[in-house]
Amino acid sequence: MSNTIFAFGLGIGAQNKEGNWLEVFYPTPSVNVEKSTLDAILESTNYEGGNCTLALDESDLNRLHMSLLKAGNIEQAELASRLKASTKPVILCVLASDEAPTSPAEVYLKLQLISHRLVTPHNTVLDGMFGLLINTAWTSEGPIDVRELADRQLSARMEGRTIEVFSVDKFPKMLNFIVPTGIRVGDAARVRLGAHLAEGTTVMHEGFVNFNAGTLGNSMVEGRISAGVVVGNGSDLGGGCSTMGTLSGGGNIVIAVGEKCLIGANAGIGIGLGDRCIVESGLYITAGSKVAVLDENNQVVSTVKARDLSGQSDLLFRRNSASGAIECKTNKTAIELNEALHAHN
Repeated sequence: MSNTIFAFGLGIGAQNKEGNWLEVFYPTPSVNVEKSTLDAILESTNYEGGNCTLALDESDLNRLHMSLLKAGNIEQAELASRLKASTKPVILCVLASDEAPTSPAEVYLKLQLISHRLVTPHNTVLDGMFGLLINTAWTSEGPIDVRELADRQLSARMEGRTIEVFSVDKFPKMLNFIVPTGIRVGDAARVRLGAHLAEGTTVMHEGFVNFNAGTLGNSMVEGRISAGVVVGNGSDLGGGCSTMGTLSGGGNIVIAVGEKCLIGANAGIGIGLGDRCIVESGLYITAGSKVAVLDENNQVVSTVKARDLSGQSDLLFRRNSASGAIECKTNKTAIELNEALHAHN
């Protein structure tokens, strides 16, 4: 067995009536776990190696607490001790290696690694995750298997209560699990668990950030960051703009936005942008869009498919008001972000 493991987490789970996991909350997951912590897990639990999820009882947690203390991992030791008071199932998820998840507990650990900023988007394997998650009603009384919702609603009404349903989805809100430092979010429902919001990010009320996607630095997000899309430091997404993700027609192509870019209001991209690029408001560029490339005198020097410009820096995309053609020229305008707009103090 290797001296280190990819990740592990102590968590509190919620199950449906059949005992299937609906969610697992990991308060302080860890990555690149040192040998001393791995040894503590091996000697105090039934973990025998590999990628594994174990249910822990009070005696397990007592042993784990003492072993982690000896290993010098005070944070995880204190968590193990605190979880002894949980009335909900406590589980230990250990990922010896970064492979495709095989259970909801593993999916939830990986999504929370991303949202805790321990792993950046596209740097953990999530293949097959959708088939492992149960369609869930996220309610004022916690997660409920959607097949069990009607019965729970009736029981609540008979007791004089109303269960408020916030959404029916395989993913919960990120902020119900993690609130990273140095961010602002106008509407928590528009950021899914597994989003990566870097320090200095603002997601306005109409902004949206999907899982395995997000920002790597200061950004003002008033548009949509679709699944798989990563936005570089200093880039802004204008109101109503769109990025074509891996779940919205982009296939397996990663749509990335470089640093200090601006995608205007109601614009959209189906290609990657390098650094310091601008897309004019209202202009949607798909990979197959024909683009007229202009020289410094605004003369057409070539016509290409937009995919041929994907990832290149210092480009300005606009639409010719007379002909309607999409044009591209070198962007000589320095984009300076409004510091007050991005202030998080």
